Amino acid sequence: MTLTTTNIPELKLFKKGKVRDIFELEDILLIVATDRLSAFDVVLNDGIPSKGRVLTELSSFWFNFTSDIIKNHMITTAVSQFPAQLRKYQNILADRSMLVKKTILLPIECVVRGYISGSGWKEYIKSGSVCGIKLPKNLKESEKLPEPIFTPSTKVETGHDENIAEEKMVSVVGTDTTKIIKQACLDIYKKSSKYAESKGIIIADTKMEFGLFNDEIIIIDELLTPDSSRFWDISEYKPGTIPPSFDKQFVRDYLESIHWDKKPPPPKLPKSVIKKTSEKYRLAYEKILARKLLTI
Repeated sequence: MTLTTTNIPELKLFKKGKVRDIFELEDILLIVATDRLSAFDVVLNDGIPSKGRVLTELSSFWFNFTSDIIKNHMITTAVSQFPAQLRKYQNILADRSMLVKKTILLPIECVVRGYISGSGWKEYIKSGSVCGIKLPKNLKESEKLPEPIFTPSTKVETGHDENIAEEKMVSVVGTDTTKIIKQACLDIYKKSSKYAESKGIIIADTKMEFGLFNDEIIIIDELLTPDSSRFWDISEYKPGTIPPSFDKQFVRDYLESIHWDKKPPPPKLPKSVIKKTSEKYRLAYEKILARKLLTI
């Protein structure tokens, strides 16, 4: 079943994101990861089968895996433990929903880069640095950095986030908060990258978000998924190239090939593109979790 819209009349819709539908249950939230996909900041009309399940189950795994580094917002992903009025929606919620703590969002995207790629690469070839961090000369695209770097960005509801220097982050959230978040991000990246490499995946970079819960900084949203990270297959990695990734890049490449103007309404995706994209998400899941994603 492909889910692009969540219909739970009993609950108040808290927020509808590009991918997630978030509902309010007093002091907690229900996050439902749909199969929607956005490209170039436009939500496409075609869903990607199993995408929401991949995002939820990978986030759940990584939240547990990194809970020794920093607390997170996850309460449970088991529908059997959800409030009674939600259990009749088992067929919608199973494997793609999460009850979480409601937090005060910190307005910064927190990016860790272990490899030079994407917007970081574009900034590097212009200035030799990323977010004010000077990098070695003559790096190749996709090359591994000597050490992972913390490169925050603004968080905006529409349009593109903008890379900022760490000093700018300090002016937004404060010195102590910046220090705690930076250390947590780097520790999460290092621990998770080592594990992913043992499964044949390079985490080139990843994005994290944080919130305040009872005045404590915790990690929220999603964690180390193909939507928030750049995953590469170790066997296909070569510096100086753009390795194939386990995410929606396949869709972006298709949309570029048909010269779409990147404005609504979006074009319809061919079945072959939908199928291939779904396979990429599933493969990331199966490599990291070392189990098959069962079709439901």
